Amino acid sequence: MNNPTVISLFAGCGGSSLGYKLAGFRELLAVEWDNNAVDTFRRNFPEVPVFHGDIAKLTGEECCRLAGGIQPGMLDVLDGSPPCQGFSTAGKRKFDDPRNSLFKEFARLLDYLKPKVFVMENVTGLVKGVMKQAYVVIVKTLKACGYRVKGVVMNAMYFNVPQSRQRVIIIGVREDMDVEPSHPKPQTTPMPAKDAFGGVENKTFGRPFTTLARNIWDAILPGQKGCCFRQGYYRDAIKVHPSKPVPTIKKVLSGIGGHTHWSEPRSLSIEELKRAASFPDRFCFHGSYSQQWARIGNSVPPNLMKAIAEHVKDNIIRADNATA
Repeated sequence: MNNPTVISLFAGCGGSSLGYKLAGFRELLAVEWDNNAVDTFRRNFPEVPVFHGDIAKLTGEECCRLAGGIQPGMLDVLDGSPPCQGFSTAGKRKFDDPRNSLFKEFARLLDYLKPKVFVMENVTGLVKGVMKQAYVVIVKTLKACGYRVKGVVMNAMYFNVPQSRQRVIIIGVREDMDVEPSHPKPQTTPMPAKDAFGGVENKTFGRPFTTLARNIWDAILPGQKGCCFRQGYYRDAIKVHPSKPVPTIKKVLSGIGGHTHWSEPRSLSIEELKRAASFPDRFCFHGSYSQQWARIGNSVPPNLMKAIAEHVKDNIIRADNATA
């Protein structure tokens, strides 16, 4: 059996792409506009063509051409993580935030490519409070493209990722396939940070702690968030608990240093963050410390996507092939 195929929209640095690769998929094209993310992606996936630019300017015809001449209906999976800041519970959620409409670009290409399956990842804020309206609109739009659709909240820490990271995973199956959309069940117990970080070498750090930052860090217990108010700035930090998974890594390096080590007065190193997000040690990030942090914080953990991709391959794509 030939390897199933995938195209990744809003590909970022390649967290999802790595998950699909580990699951035996062949990626035909990645679409991303951020310069640092594209540079990182190309370093790690030199064999995958990249459309580096605004997805709104990518036509369905050009997408097929760049993906090796694939025709509509031939693709196995269309994957995408539309930017989610407008839905995030970490910020001021606004239903009319222009970033919320980028899912329409995903839907536009979905409607043209007509893959067997699509997988869309987004923040849990999408299904909470006023944002439920957006979720209803998104599901309705995706169904109108000719798909049976199901969304489930999944936590990466149950899929061999030492990070508690909840995300909404929406899976759609083309109507002409006699298969219902479904999601993988939890596979592992949560991994403690101390186990995940064992043997990490060549640590890449951010700026050293100031006296104020050190004082805040000293006052925080492992597993807790500390804060203070000084000169008009709200500063916070989470001291990682060694016996629990790492809390959700966010894109923005906040407060005195985002996630801090439990026994050393410092932020987590890039190498530790990679472990927390299930990137292999050999995966190459570049740029400043904050840029590398952003790439990791904005990524789908590869092991989470590997579990999803394997489930899609074994329970949806192969199930359809068996009945064809």
